[in-house]
This record gives sequence, C-alpha cells and structure tokens, in this order.
Amino acid sequence: MPTQRQLFYSYLGLPSASPLGLEIERAMGIYLYGPDGKDYIDLVSGVSVSNLGHQHPDIISAIKEQAGKHLHLMVYGEMIQSPQVLLAEKLVSLLPELLQSVYFVNSGSEAVEGAMKLAKRFTGRSEIIAFKNAYHGGTHGALSIAGDELLKNSFRPLLPDTRLLHFNDFDDLQAITRRTACVVAETIQAEAGVILPAEGFLAALRKRCDETGALLVVDDIQMGMGRTGRMFSFEHYGIVPDILCLAKAFGGGMPLGAFIASREIMQSLTHDPELGHITTFGGHPVCCAAALASLKILSETNLIHESEQKATLFLDRLTGHPAIRAIRHKGLMMAFDLATPGAWPKLIPVFLRNGLVSDSFLFRPNSFRIAPPLIISEEEIHLACDRIIRGLAA
Repeated sequence: MPTQRQLFYSYLGLPSASPLGLEIERAMGIYLYGPDGKDYIDLVSGVSVSNLGHQHPDIISAIKEQAGKHLHLMVYGEMIQSPQVLLAEKLVSLLPELLQSVYFVNSGSEAVEGAMKLAKRFTGRSEIIAFKNAYHGGTHGALSIAGDELLKNSFRPLLPDTRLLHFNDFDDLQAITRRTACVVAETIQAEAGVILPAEGFLAALRKRCDETGALLVVDDIQMGMGRTGRMFSFEHYGIVPDILCLAKAFGGGMPLGAFIASREIMQSLTHDPELGHITTFGGHPVCCAAALASLKILSETNLIHESEQKATLFLDRLTGHPAIRAIRHKGLMMAFDLATPGAWPKLIPVFLRNGLVSDSFLFRPNSFRIAPPLIISEEEIHLACDRIIRGLAA
C-alpha cells in the first residue's frame, strides 16, 4: 500500500518542486505532530492563518454547531444566513464608521480581486497602482500588481494599466493621478520581510489619494486580526482605507476572505451590470461561524495587546546572536535576516530536526519568520528560542 508521502507526490498538484514535505497527523495549540508523535513548534501559523492556534475549543464548537444546522445553501448574497449577518455585524462594530459594508469571499486573492473591480467600477477609472516587493495573491489580477517580476513574467500578458511605486518613497506618490482607480497597499510589507512604513508615509499616501479621487485599498490579509498588536494593522498609523481586504486569520482557520467599503461604494456592484461581483462559496456558513468565534475571542481577550510583550521575549533572547544580522517586527510578525548569505536552505532541515516550523519570505529569501499563534505562552516562547538557538548553532 502506498504511503501518504507517496500519494502526496503522486497525485497532488504542487506549487513548488521542493515542498517542505512534513507529514502532520494532528495539531493542537502551537504544536504540529507527526505520525511518530514528534512535536513541532509552529512559528508560521499557516502563514498568519492560525492566530488562535490549532483546535481552539470555541472555534471547533462553532464549526460543529453550524455544521449541524446547514452547509451551503445558495450562491453568496441571495439568502439571509445567520452566520454571515452576525459576523458582518461584529466586524463592522470594530471598524471605522465608513467601513460598513462587507462582501464575503473565499480567500485573500479573491478579496483583492473584488477590491480592484469595485474601485474600477466606482471611479470609472482603469489604472491600478501598487508597490514593489508587495504580494497580494496568485490569481491573474492580484498577480498583476505583485511587486516582483520573477513571479509574473511567465504569465504575461497580465492585467493592463497597472503601475508599481517604491514603498516609503514620498516622491513616487506623485504618480497617483486622476487616472488612478485605486492604490493597493499593505501598511507593513509582509513578504518583503516585514518592512515598516516610514514616518508619515501612509498619511501622505492617504492625502494623495484624497487629492486625486483614487481609492486607497489596504491589504490587511496577512497583518490583520491582531498579528501586529492591533486588530487591524492600519490602526497603528492613523489612516482609514476606502476598501479593506481581509483573509487568512479572519476565518479562524477556515477559508474566508472579505473586502469592506462604505455602503455607497459597495452599492456600485449591484447595477450596470447586476451581479457586478459574484461568488458561489463566499461567506460559507461554517467558515463564517468559525470567523465569528475567532473575532469574539480576539476582541474580548488580551491576546492582541500581549503580542508586543511576547515579541519582546523573542527579541531579548535572539538580538545580538552572531548568526542574525538584523531583526524587524511589529507585534508577533518578525523577520530575522541571516548573517550568512544563502544560509536559509541549510537551516530548514536543521530547524525541523529541532522541532521548529519556520519559513522565509517571498522577496527576502535569506530571512526567516517568527509569527507564532498569538496564544503562545512565555514558557513556550523560551522553548522555541532554545530550539532556534540550537538550530543556529548547528
């Protein structure tokens, strides 16, 4: 009988010729467990998905309860379903007043696609601007505004009338004009290796969008839901987007995304043409139930506020290590640049042997990330640091 590993490589379409290939049988809290019972500390959170860890009892309970009522009923937006409306109500209660209309989709890429369509429809303009070293998803439109040519060249021609600016370059903002439908930006560039905005840059971006009538789309897909020490990362910088994109941790471990805007902006998808955007499975009731449970936990506990303090514990243990050249972070999203060029591929198997799952960044391949579930305890942080230091020594 073939093994799970053999089946994996025989029948799954894979995004990489060299996947991690780690076989996981179950997960609990911050730990992943192999078939042999070996534990791995999850320092990636499924790329910022499992912000509340694995198998959180409140989320599991919500999933089971909703699964006992109904699964998919109808394409999104046609029937009134309790998990959707309750989640939308809760989400809007946590957002600035203008962000009042929630459109549910299945993923971050779809949230970005919906936001771009919405901006073009509302403004009547065609140009979409993003930033170099940004990543907004792998679908055709989202890939068109990715900030790295290596990812894009094999798939051209892509979406026309797109333009990339340099993040933190104030002069580049003059390229935003009355032709621009929207500017899509992360407040903190994740896959560039946790690149923080320069003082005043996001305020200047917001001002330039206001001056030209372009919509500001904030991609908070990876940095949202408490990862940076606030529920939404834009809250750190005193700006409010015209359209907000959420996914990853938003679903509480289930596949769910959303783009959120004002009622006025969102209404433009309802006519000329009708069904200006449509999704079959967006807002799946079980996913919405999981997301609502997750949102309640994040908003009603101190986990988000504790993230910076927990990050400090990692910094206290790892700052100054000779194998680490630089560290950048916001809350529990941390990037560690390795001092030795090309070291990361050699470090991956060493970390795995030491019971650690980490990852590099798409556009900073010689750095590793520490982005554990927000529920990680002080004791678990010290255990993780012990394993990291052993791995770096090897």
